[in-house]
Amino acid sequence: QVRLTESGGGLVQAGESMALSCTASGGTFNEHAMAWFRQAPEKEREFVAGVSWSGVTTYYGDSVKGRFTISRNNAKNTASLQMSTLKPEDTAIYYCAAGKTGWPERNVDEYPFWGQGTQVTVSL
Repeated sequence: QVRLTESGGGLVQAGESMALSCTASGGTFNEHAMAWFRQAPEKEREFVAGVSWSGVTTYYGDSVKGRFTISRNNAKNTASLQMSTLKPEDTAIYYCAAGKTGWPERNVDEYPFWGQGTQVTVSL
């Protein structure tokens, strides 16, 4: 059983940057792909970024490509999301997730382990 805890988040202005971090405990961290999803009010949970077990392969949602960077540190059991050039439409609750396998998928159903979420609000 993998337990995930997000940190970071808060309120920033448009154009600024923010970093989110996810710390895992339990299980074997490097057996799982890690991903970030987000959910805005009255919208479905959206894939933001995913990274393979090794950290070599990364995928991004179209809306964040070129602005967000996902990474992981298997020695510290952490995954991070560096967000730059933030926009108001990036406002959402951001969730860290650990996958069924070591390969990142875009489907929420491929992620059995979730953090509690952290709010990111981007103002004009």
